[in-house]
Amino acid sequence: MSQLTFAPLETRGLIRITGPEATHFLQNLVTCDIGKVDETGAGFGALLTPQGKILFDFVIIKTEDGYLLDTPRETMADLAKRLTFYRLRAKVEIEALGEDQGVVASWGGETPSSIPGHTITDPRLVELGNRHAGTVAEITASLEGPGATPASADDYAAHRIALAVPESLADYAFSDIFPHDADMDQLNGVSFSKGCYVGQEVVSRMQHRSTARKRMILISSKTPLPEPGTEITADDKPIGTLGSSSSVTGRHVGIALVRLDKAQAARDKGASFVCADAAVDLSLPAWAEFGWPERADTD
Repeated sequence: MSQLTFAPLETRGLIRITGPEATHFLQNLVTCDIGKVDETGAGFGALLTPQGKILFDFVIIKTEDGYLLDTPRETMADLAKRLTFYRLRAKVEIEALGEDQGVVASWGGETPSSIPGHTITDPRLVELGNRHAGTVAEITASLEGPGATPASADDYAAHRIALAVPESLADYAFSDIFPHDADMDQLNGVSFSKGCYVGQEVVSRMQHRSTARKRMILISSKTPLPEPGTEITADDKPIGTLGSSSSVTGRHVGIALVRLDKAQAARDKGASFVCADAAVDLSLPAWAEFGWPERADTD
């Protein structure tokens, strides 16, 4: 049996949303279906700009009296402020929790049943493992007791990157890209059957017209990869941008936002891909339902 590994995620914070209208409030704002969150206990979603770009994203955890938003701590106060702006007269309470409250990730083994706070399977991808939200010191102590192996946030990032699951701020900036660009439609982050929400028209149009040409995919190299934001080229022409990267079991892997049509045109010509001085290979995530374009279009 594989050994359970866990890591506190210091860059993640929690926002508590409660009140009799909390469900309705979130359902009208975020990309995922809150009805399904209520059924399964967790979800993944975003709050978009009116133009359909990702303004904030989060894992949503159902609680006894409402919801927790597991979100980047760096932008947590801004998200709480924006939610308060949308609240108007809704009977909803919004609270950014203190630094002792946060998120611990665990993966690779069986999770103990008696962990304080709230434990969920990561709604983006089962292989990512579990997320535990609550008092970090208590969660960590409960995981250490049964003999789980402590790890760092960098170890968890390596685990995530190897699975080609993008993460905001590490792989893309807020307000820069659409949910399809970040593969949110593939990672259970967007509902195309629920009612309207902020930015919904743009996202639905991209889905139904199949106009998403940029995607987050996996890249690999025999040599270390450069800094995030480095351009990926083929025949000296840009086809994408590197996000986060790591070394996993002797491989250097990273996540990159790539124009699939331009990459396919380069593949058709037999061109090599380069990121700074590193020769790289491109591959689609194992979980992806999208494929390489049948006909490359480079306009």
